[in-house]
Amino acid sequence: MHTEEQKHHSIARGWVAISALVLLIIVGTLVYHQFENWSWIQSFYFTVSTLATVGYGDLHPTSDGTRLFTALFILVGVSIAVAALGILGSAYIDRRAKQIVQNIKP
Repeated sequence: MHTEEQKHHSIARGWVAISALVLLIIVGTLVYHQFENWSWIQSFYFTVSTLATVGYGDLHPTSDGTRLFTALFILVGVSIAVAALGILGSAYIDRRAKQIVQNIKP
C-alpha cells in the first residue's frame, strides 16, 4: 500500500471504530431508557459503565428481558468496544511514532 492509501485506510478504520462505539452507546441507552424506565442520564451512565466493565452496582436491570439483553450486550458490546479502542489506540501510537521519527531525522 502507498503511504497516502495507508493514511486513508487508517482514517477509515478510526471512523468505523468511533461509529461502533457511538452506536453501542446509543443502542444501550435507548434500550435501558425504554425498558427500565430510567432517565436518559441513568441509561447512558449504565451503558457506559457496562461497556467499560466497571459495574458499580448502583443500577441494575430489573426484568428478565433486560437482564438477557444485558448479558448479550456485555458479550457483544465489550468485545466491540475493546476492538474499537484497540484500533484507535494503535492509530494514535503509529501517528505518534511517525512524528518522533520525523523529528529525529537529520
